[in-house]
Amino acid sequence: MARLVVENKDVVARLSWREALVARRKEVRVPLTAVKAARVEPDWWRALRGAAERGRWSPGRFGLGTWRHADGVDFVAVHAGGPVAVVDLFPGRAFARLSVSSADPEGAVHAVRLAAERARAVNGPAPTA
Repeated sequence: MARLVVENKDVVARLSWREALVARRKEVRVPLTAVKAARVEPDWWRALRGAAERGRWSPGRFGLGTWRHADGVDFVAVHAGGPVAVVDLFPGRAFARLSVSSADPEGAVHAVRLAAERARAVNGPAPTA
């Protein structure tokens, strides 16, 4: 199962080796200053928006990879049967949102919120690309 962690000045979505094979990447890194909001979505499928672009999707089971929608592209690593950590990002980033099923989504979201608040207090909001 994927993990959402804070590492130095980044939020990192780190995938298991099986998920990495399907999604075609081991991790996604985003600066903490790019985090707009973080929350737990109790229904895993509500974290998905748009259509699968790259990766794999099995209805009722999981979604892994990138999803394109009207507001941009999301990175998803979600599995049925549990809540999802959702991190919304400021515009100008490669992804508009990270959605990750993890063993402790509440703990991950709490860590991301605290670290993002500290990063913005020190550095201000991230500049758009």
